[in-house]
Amino acid sequence: MTGLDAVSLRVGRDGLAVLGAFHAADGDGAPAGTGTLVLLGPEPEGFWPVFAASGELADAKADPLDRWSARVIGVLAAELGAAAVFPFGGPPYAPFLAWARRSGMAWTSPVGLLVHARLGLFVSYRGALAFAERLALPPLPARSPCDGCPAPCLDACPAGVLGAQGYDVPGCHAWLDTAAGGDCLTRGCAVRRACPVGAGLQSAARTGFHMTAFHGRQGACDA
Repeated sequence: MTGLDAVSLRVGRDGLAVLGAFHAADGDGAPAGTGTLVLLGPEPEGFWPVFAASGELADAKADPLDRWSARVIGVLAAELGAAAVFPFGGPPYAPFLAWARRSGMAWTSPVGLLVHARLGLFVSYRGALAFAERLALPPLPARSPCDGCPAPCLDACPAGVLGAQGYDVPGCHAWLDTAAGGDCLTRGCAVRRACPVGAGLQSAARTGFHMTAFHGRQGACDA
């Protein structure tokens, strides 16, 4: 199957969306022989019901979202004639942040997190499909959604650990351990929620799952 519209339609049946794509070139880290790299992430309206009903979430084993992503995107790759690439499973790790910016659909926000043209600060990449063909790609946004934005993200962190000064990850975890941090833990990062792009698209169940998983790993926030 070729054509980005057809790819979008197929991945949507599994609660995923095409979040960007680009024609690969030497030195960008795409698998050898890649003509087009298509980035996939959760579709706000369709993803959570699909994942919530999955065996990976129900089996109480570690890393349910990574295991779900590997299974689902692996099947998609085989069906669509592509190679699957994931942001986990390393080191080495595939350069998904660089790929996101390369796609022309994501930029670095004022707080340093990636911001997506449609999903704002809640963008998350679960994998990519590497096609040998050079698929036709749609026109890109003319500019970042942060251009001209009053940047409410800069002052949104109730703990003051994420802003123009950078991200104090240990401080974030310490905040999430407090009673006051319960709002971020159950509803998702307040900074991400402050972004007007994609406001209202995310379910509290999904954003709370991501924040709880992040806090449980004591690691860096999902991009």
